[in-house]
Amino acid sequence: MRLVFAGTPAVAVPSLRRLAAGRHDLAAVVTRTDAPLGRKRVLTPSPVAEAAEELGIPVLKADRLDADVTAQVGALSPDLGVIVAYGGLVREPLLSTPTHGWINLHFSLLPKWRGAAPVQRALIAGDAVTGASVFQLVAALDAGDVFAEERYEVPSGATSADVLDDLARIGAPLLDRVVDAIADGTARAVPQTGEPTLAPKLTLDDGALDLSQDAASLLHRIAGVTPEPGAHTTFDGARFKVLRASASDAPPIPPGRVVASGREVVVGTGTTPLRLESVQPAGKGAMNAGDWFRGLRTDEPVLGA
Repeated sequence: MRLVFAGTPAVAVPSLRRLAAGRHDLAAVVTRTDAPLGRKRVLTPSPVAEAAEELGIPVLKADRLDADVTAQVGALSPDLGVIVAYGGLVREPLLSTPTHGWINLHFSLLPKWRGAAPVQRALIAGDAVTGASVFQLVAALDAGDVFAEERYEVPSGATSADVLDDLARIGAPLLDRVVDAIADGTARAVPQTGEPTLAPKLTLDDGALDLSQDAASLLHRIAGVTPEPGAHTTFDGARFKVLRASASDAPPIPPGRVVASGREVVVGTGTTPLRLESVQPAGKGAMNAGDWFRGLRTDEPVLGA
């Protein structure tokens, strides 16, 4: 088949490379336009654009899948569109332009966590199991029939970045098998069953830590928002980032209170304390929590006050 692939971030690259190494013709890759990165805001191609150029695949750069993109894709006469984390919606008439429409690799077990941040929302909710699904793209958000899925047990202490990397690796062969099945006429999709949950894009507020909550809920939130938008509270009236934390057996202390307990630096929560491992105070770089604590000028530091 002639394929058009749409994707943008690094998690889409394993799927692109897998399809490029397969039996089908990748006619073009659609990705978002170059974005300013780093302190100098240098315009940088997306990871998918860089991979496509390395593979010698023509690249169409667009931030919206508009009439111009639809015309360019239509001129390629694709049999199938494949999308992995492009970062925009596919609407008609582009949705129906390929002969077999579009399929989407989504990082959840649908209908759970439909939307832009399925892994992040799953971790915040404390899900022990998530996965990857390949489904037929339809006009409604992530609501199409599912061709294949694979379950994934979330490792202890894994962040959203860790889980996304694993699901990108797991999802690439899953997607490849579905593409082959569609080409062979053997693909079968089944309707989604169960109550849908939504996974809207995270905002900065999603990273705010309420230290009066229980320790488990706080660890789930930290995992889900790491590395973006990042977990944070306040210290001395300024933003204070919690980059890495874990459970502790230290005795309970009031929420937000920070103490040294043995060789640990811990902060109180609504239940048991959390061990602070890596933090970033306002105006400073990331540092070991013990180094931060030893450099304080107060004997009773409180976070979130």
